[in-house]
Amino acid sequence: MTIENLEKELNFKKLNSVYLLYGEELFLLESNLKKIKNLFGECVKGINFIMIDEQNVSEIISDIETPSFGYEKKLIIARNTGLFKKEGKRKAGDTAKLKDKLAKYIEENIKLINESVVLVFVEEEADNKSALYTAIEKNGIVCKFDFQKANQIEQRIKTICNGYKVNIDAQTLRYFIECCGTNMQDLINEIRKLIEYAGENGTIKKEDIDILSIKKLESVIFDLTDDLGKKDITGALQVLQNLIYAKEPLAKILVTLYNHFKKLYITKMAMNTNKDLASSLKLKPNQMFLTTKYKVQSKYFKEKDLRNILQDLCDLDYNFKSGKIDLQVGMETVLCRYCS
Repeated sequence: MTIENLEKELNFKKLNSVYLLYGEELFLLESNLKKIKNLFGECVKGINFIMIDEQNVSEIISDIETPSFGYEKKLIIARNTGLFKKEGKRKAGDTAKLKDKLAKYIEENIKLINESVVLVFVEEEADNKSALYTAIEKNGIVCKFDFQKANQIEQRIKTICNGYKVNIDAQTLRYFIECCGTNMQDLINEIRKLIEYAGENGTIKKEDIDILSIKKLESVIFDLTDDLGKKDITGALQVLQNLIYAKEPLAKILVTLYNHFKKLYITKMAMNTNKDLASSLKLKPNQMFLTTKYKVQSKYFKEKDLRNILQDLCDLDYNFKSGKIDLQVGMETVLCRYCS
């Protein structure tokens, strides 16, 4: 089941008996888990609410069968149990036996589970070829929480703005995501701040984002690179100074700079050899919008320039660790050298 369909079911107050929620998009996963708990109603730990993890997962069948005294149903949340990890061919033991036993139990006792339990597995990963995965998929709901694509993120943020009767146009929305990243928790925190500032029937503007939002380091490095590509050393040094004033660790800035120029070099090579840029950069679905930005910035630099900058940053790292140069002075020197 897709995330959107799961959300629709929960919004219509439809509660299933067995769930497997897994994947990388933890904010949306936890949001839907919270909806399940709210739909379930009152939870009394140890009576009609049981938490299970890797340490006590062996008791899960016993917990399912134990009555929830005084309550119609019991909510069992089994988190990171290890039951859904892919096992090696030689690896077989108590966990493997429990997986098979639980899969068979769900298949044979689904009517009992439907009548008395809401069972939710929350995992980081899940082997979709395992018998347990198949049993849950057949008798309940399996939802994988992948990172959202750019258009999905935009739609979610737009929906939040509409809910508060605040306007934001498509171009400003894209700029907001470019500045604040693709982590849903961070984006929602930042958009709520902008919504409060704009007020009901107000409009969020690009200037508001620049003033109020906390930009991700990676986004600021894009700004620095724009200035560097335009040979605007004053602008590039000012961006670097702002990062230092914001108390970003110098070592972190250096690593981020190196990684950014490495990606620009990979972009240059991919474009010259007609290779797929997204796969060359190993971008996740929620980062696909970055391909355009990398293409634009790579045009500022010759291939030789990018190699030289990468070498300069490597040399700076070595010289700093050897105590030969101050890191801030070294970074400023690298930037000035390119613009000279």
